[in-house]
Amino acid sequence: MRGRWLRTIPGRIGTHVVLCLAAILVLLAVLTVAIGNARDSVQTIGHDAGPQVVATGTLYFALSDMDAQVSNILLIGRDHDLGIGYDESLKVYERRRAEADAAAVQAAQLAGSDEALRRTVQEVLDGLGKYERLVGRAMELDAQADHAPGELPQEVVDAYRQATDLMKLQLLPKAYNITLDTGAQVRQQYETKRSAVLAGRTWVAVTGLVVLLFLIATQLYLARTFRRVLNVPLVLATLAALALTAVGASLLTAQAGHMRKAKEDGFDSILQLSRARAISHSAFADESRYLLDPGRADTYEQTYLDKSLSVIYPDIGDKPVNLANYYAGLEGKLGSYKAGQDNVPFLGFFGDEARTAERGREADALQRTLQAYRTVQRNDARMRQLASSGDRAAAVDVRMGRTSNAISDFGAYDKALSELTAVHQDAFDEAIDDADGGLRGWNAVPAGGAAVIALLILAGVRPRLAEFR
Repeated sequence: MRGRWLRTIPGRIGTHVVLCLAAILVLLAVLTVAIGNARDSVQTIGHDAGPQVVATGTLYFALSDMDAQVSNILLIGRDHDLGIGYDESLKVYERRRAEADAAAVQAAQLAGSDEALRRTVQEVLDGLGKYERLVGRAMELDAQADHAPGELPQEVVDAYRQATDLMKLQLLPKAYNITLDTGAQVRQQYETKRSAVLAGRTWVAVTGLVVLLFLIATQLYLARTFRRVLNVPLVLATLAALALTAVGASLLTAQAGHMRKAKEDGFDSILQLSRARAISHSAFADESRYLLDPGRADTYEQTYLDKSLSVIYPDIGDKPVNLANYYAGLEGKLGSYKAGQDNVPFLGFFGDEARTAERGREADALQRTLQAYRTVQRNDARMRQLASSGDRAAAVDVRMGRTSNAISDFGAYDKALSELTAVHQDAFDEAIDDADGGLRGWNAVPAGGAAVIALLILAGVRPRLAEFR
């Protein structure tokens, strides 16, 4: 009986309606899943894990600057007004300690069920407590010695060595790895979610096409059977389905683009520049260590060079890689370079930044940063020249800003670097805002659109079915 009814005109109309409604339900499901993936992607990189990972980048910087402030405090000795001053250095030290704690909490939250990462975070916190005890001992001995700037007793140097070795050999590498590991997790989540969004776009287009084909087939069947050219409700349903499919696919395309911009122009660059800043501060502290610990001066000089090369590695040809050639290469390559040009004659963090820098605000900020970095390196060359000639007191005066602008010049460099980072932060925020704005209201749009299309289909076939009552 049912088979006989399906061969009737009402039965065939009903079959068309069922197929159309089923296709619409599939389109609704596909749209809902794809938009959910887009929303999850925005939430992950824009509001949850992404900002948290950027915060963990503060951990390396805070730890580096803690040790930098200690080296400055010990270097100035009884002359408490040298550099930024004993009291201010101590305040900065305490501020960095608080920042390190906050960043470690962020890292612990990101670790979740990752036992290895949680263990690393805990090791950093435990090591930080030990470091503070060693620093306290070094500062106590330093206060008792009451020495002239740059003339530390060996017992003070030995106590500081224990603290700085713990920082350099254990805490900083672990802090660096925390940011790398958490950053890699976010990138993996981003790739997974973005691929799902793009796959969802394809499925939306395919299911939307199926809906359109079923609607057109229904329209043609009714026109042929009832000899009427146009069924207005079905035409409207077809246009509505076309609009829902096109707008949905366009939305998903736009969301994928916003996420790419947030990651590549924002997240990746912010992390890269945060590492450049932390390493720059650590290298600046190596200048103090170079002066306060003559027994390790060669080691600290090499460490300074290695860190400088990671920030900018100029092309020096076949020349030996040493500080003299580094200074010369830096002057030669940065002197003629204009940010935004295609040919970038250096590597390192700023080399990567220069290769992707867009003309305008970003290029201008990069240019200021590079020129400020040149000034910092010129001050370093002057300080080392005095130290190597035997005039350590003059070298200390240069390093601590008594006879130079070394500290203010480094401050200007740090400010320029922070402004460059802010450009990428703005790009990140803009992309996330655009993504959030694009998704606004889309919790209801697919269901509402599908309901309208279904009602139009029923409105279109109802008069035809009524003719058989």
